Amino acid sequence: MPRLVDTRRRIAISKALLIVHQEHSDPGRVGAIIAELGYEIDRRCPSLGDPLPENLEEHDAVVIFGGPQSANDRENDAAPGIRAELNFIPKILESQTPYLGICLGAQILAKVLGANVRPHPDGCIEAGYYKVEPTADGSQFLDQSMMFYQWHREGFELPSEATLLAQGELFTNQAFQYGYNAYGIQFHPEVLEPIIRRWSGQGAERLKTQGARPVQAHLDGFRKYDPDVDRWIRGFMSTIFDRVSLSIEVEAAN
Repeated sequence: MPRLVDTRRRIAISKALLIVHQEHSDPGRVGAIIAELGYEIDRRCPSLGDPLPENLEEHDAVVIFGGPQSANDRENDAAPGIRAELNFIPKILESQTPYLGICLGAQILAKVLGANVRPHPDGCIEAGYYKVEPTADGSQFLDQSMMFYQWHREGFELPSEATLLAQGELFTNQAFQYGYNAYGIQFHPEVLEPIIRRWSGQGAERLKTQGARPVQAHLDGFRKYDPDVDRWIRGFMSTIFDRVSLSIEVEAAN
């Protein structure tokens, strides 16, 4: 009688391009998960002069993280790295390389796709934990309302031909998909407690802005909500970045 044997094998050694925006930027949990999925990490910071690849022939995934810059900095001579990233996005889309943009990375994708990126009309920001809800089209992206960490003063409009996957109350557009492989999320599932302590500590003045949560709520929120965030981001990244294939071997019994 034949029997089924599940064997997991790695397709090949894959390389992921992680684009950050400051010398000490930490890819956090997202970087760790990509490494766990078997990718070789290629970390670059165009804002500090690192060149971006001419093409995606040697990379199988791209993540652009958040940063203090703006997606509107194309003409800002003080931010040549943002210009380079804006010019790089079409290469990612044309190659259909899996892409995840987090916060600024999502705003850069939206900007390239023709959408506006701008501050909240009432001057509000998001800093701390906020509820994010799936849209009707986003039930497979997010299976329930969740609390995610946020740290931004600008938001993105939804690009034409993109699908809104998640929304929030203060900044409506929280996640979108463009095509098959490109995702942008406004929130920060990569952050761990040391990152939250650093951001909230160094950004004490920002927390005085309308909409921001008090610093203790950041830390309390991490302890309360992070188990669900960890579950979600691991599942989501396995869906778009996992390079493991499952082969079913049929063996005849002796």
